[in-house]
Amino acid sequence: MSFRHLHYLPLLLWVLLFAPSTMEQPQAQQLFTDQIDLAATEVDRIYVKGLQFLSGSQSERGNWNDRPYGMEPGVVGLTLVSILAHGDDPNHGPYALTVSRALDFILSEQNPRTGYIGRTMYNHGFATLALAEAYGSVVDERIGPALELAINLILTSQSNNPKNAWRYSPESKDADTTVSGAQMVALFAARNAGLSVPQEAIEKGLEYFLSCQSTDGGFGYTSASGPNGPRTAIGCLVLALAKRKETAAYQSAFTFLKRSTKSSSYYHYFLYYGSQAFFHASPEEWNAWNRENIAELKQAQNSDGSWDGQFGSTFSTSASLLSLALNYRFLPIYER
Repeated sequence: MSFRHLHYLPLLLWVLLFAPSTMEQPQAQQLFTDQIDLAATEVDRIYVKGLQFLSGSQSERGNWNDRPYGMEPGVVGLTLVSILAHGDDPNHGPYALTVSRALDFILSEQNPRTGYIGRTMYNHGFATLALAEAYGSVVDERIGPALELAINLILTSQSNNPKNAWRYSPESKDADTTVSGAQMVALFAARNAGLSVPQEAIEKGLEYFLSCQSTDGGFGYTSASGPNGPRTAIGCLVLALAKRKETAAYQSAFTFLKRSTKSSSYYHYFLYYGSQAFFHASPEEWNAWNRENIAELKQAQNSDGSWDGQFGSTFSTSASLLSLALNYRFLPIYER
């Protein structure tokens, strides 16, 4: 057990002594939840059904066949993160082959000279996040060099961008908060993994986000106009990961986010960022969000373990699982 998990020891001992035993789930998969109405085993049952769907529907190449998104390295990256977040041994556990194939696919999509993964910076950001979360837990000597190349591309792209942020391609001269959010989270994850990420890059990225914050606290797309819930969830998360929760910008953003309602448009994208935003806000805010989210996802989950959504079952299932994954807190990016 690593040092950063020692503070979970009392809870783990409680689980071992008093929780109902099960032969189905490895001990490492016990939940580190706060207070929820549903039992930990119920949450894990939902999660494992989703993982079994993803594992069973993966192609031999390592991606998923629901076109077009399941075949993109960014969605493969989020799927990989959802598997790692469950806490199974990624090298010898029940999803080791799925992890290995997903990594093979992501690495096959990386340009060995530039480090660019896929065909858009959306893909690059989420695939880089997956490499950062796999680094140090998956035994694969290719991950470190690939992650370093990918991070260098993010930093170079930012330095060449007049807005000090990111958009669809590494050469873009404009920026938006959704693509920039993916790159910022990847930078934080890489820093957690031990890579050197200049603080200047973080600060410049934050300046861009703040330039897109409206007077009511929400975040717009390419400017402060037209703020909405999903983009504000991204802004809240970026500020929280940057340790700016005490700022007026964060407080007004979270107030806006709490007033936002979920809609069918970008629902699972909102789940992915919104769950993290509420988690970082406070234990009380997280517990309320988590309780509602668990109930909704349990109701909406298909019999095969998947969830339906506008961007295909692979993305919807991965995003749904990642919104639940904060109950486990195995990944460094999922710690307060």
